[in-house]
Order: sequence, then C-alpha cells, then structure tokens
Amino acid sequence: MAPVGGTAVQDHVALAEIELCGELIIAASAAEDRLSPESIDEVLRVAKERDPA
Repeated sequence: MAPVGGTAVQDHVALAEIELCGELIIAASAAEDRLSPESIDEVLRVAKERDPA
C-alpha cells in the first residue's frame, strides 16, 4: 500500500526512459514496416559521432 501524505518520489531517469519507450511505440505503430536502426536513433534523438578523418 502506498504511504498516505503525499510522499511521492520521482525517478527522473525512469520517467525519461518511459517517455522514450512511448515515443518508440508510437513510431513503430505508425510505420508500415520495421523501424530501421537509423529511424530508432532518430526517435531516441541519438546522434552518431562522425569520425573527422
């Protein structure tokens, strides 16, 4: 049972992960086929580091 009195604890990292999972689910449901690794990176806002060479 949850404690009474408004002692809710927020885990900001967990909340961010849940939000990203939700965005992936939305993108996957809107896609006609499987999401490519590049599409997943775009949804997750992951930028690949470019080799300057």
